[in-house]
Amino acid sequence: MEKLRVASLFAGCGGMDLGVQGGFRFNGKYYSRLNTEVVHASDFDERVVNIYNMNFKHQSTVVDINELKSSDIPKVDLVLGGFPCQSFSVVAQNPKRLGFKDSKGRLFFEMKRILEEKKPQAFIAENVKGILSANKREAFPLIIEEFEKAGYHIKFMLLNACHYGVPQKRERVFIVGFRNKSKFEKFEFPKPTSKENPVPLRLFLEDEVEERFFFSQRAVDGMKKTKNSIYMNKGRIQSLDGPCNTLGAHLAKASLNSTDPVLKIGRRYRMFTPREVSRIQSFPDDYNLALPKSHNYIALGNAVPPVLMWHVTKSVLKALNSK
Repeated sequence: MEKLRVASLFAGCGGMDLGVQGGFRFNGKYYSRLNTEVVHASDFDERVVNIYNMNFKHQSTVVDINELKSSDIPKVDLVLGGFPCQSFSVVAQNPKRLGFKDSKGRLFFEMKRILEEKKPQAFIAENVKGILSANKREAFPLIIEEFEKAGYHIKFMLLNACHYGVPQKRERVFIVGFRNKSKFEKFEFPKPTSKENPVPLRLFLEDEVEERFFFSQRAVDGMKKTKNSIYMNKGRIQSLDGPCNTLGAHLAKASLNSTDPVLKIGRRYRMFTPREVSRIQSFPDDYNLALPKSHNYIALGNAVPPVLMWHVTKSVLKALNSK
């Protein structure tokens, strides 16, 4: 059977791409190689493209999707994309329609354009939980409507990464579309594998950590004196016996005054190392990271956990291969 050809838009450092291909090991389990081949990957950010290209035989290119011509993408069966959602607006017309507040809001329509012009069998889009409530819950139905106008039957679901073997409570909306209605009807989102028995954070922490990742005692003492005591602030100190809270792209600037997750090891407090973030996102330990380290936090914090993506892809492939 021929491999399904994949185009990855907004590819970042490759979380979706690693998941869609499989063939990696995480937390003692092998996630099998899937019958796919990524034939196009692109992103506008050169920093994350550099990380991507250290880890894949095929190379990602630096290109703004607004400038990406569909003719530059080979024939594909599956398109991936985690388009930005924070810039949508709902235009007050009758009927209401989807608009955009700034240039980022246009990126969704560029993904739709690629789908209309390339006509892949299916697509997988991923986004933050907030997309469901954007613009007083008016934007998301219009986003689904636009995908349907592009020729796709749509299913969507809010998935939590910690229900699929990822040591992180990370809720994301997955939108899956099929051109063929019978394939669409046979698609089901993957059933949780670890909902009742989540993977504990302690398994993924490094034994030896450089001093620069620890907060000074002066910073800790100062925090304890404020009304936003480190013991009270949104449960930021992570329990080592359960999954971690969501790790974002701004971890490089984590402080005791921020709301980012932090660790308490013995009596000391510290931030996560890039390798720990990589592990918590379910990247394998042989995944190459970049210098400077701040680029890793940005890339990893925006990534889709490969293990979660693997489960979603497997379900999509099952539907596409059905008769």
